[in-house]
Amino acid sequence: MAHFAELDENNVVLRILAVHNNDAPTEQAGIEFLRNLFGTSTLWKQTSYSGSMRKNYAGIGYTYNPTRDAFISPKPFPSWILDEQKCRWEPP
Repeated sequence: MAHFAELDENNVVLRILAVHNNDAPTEQAGIEFLRNLFGTSTLWKQTSYSGSMRKNYAGIGYTYNPTRDAFISPKPFPSWILDEQKCRWEPP
């Protein structure tokens, strides 16, 4: 199964859906499959449990950062700092 995150206009994750590998042999094929189901204006990015793509597995409320090509969780506390390599929040 391939997993895809639907993004809003601000790149915030709305939901994650699993798509059978037959319908998503590539990321683009999976995106086209999902757009056929949910509309051509929807935005999708593939995500991976292993973190092998986009640094972290997407979660609802996470933000996709196109510059880093990474999903980043919401900042848990104002004082926490983003680890630029892992794209994870670290305590001060």
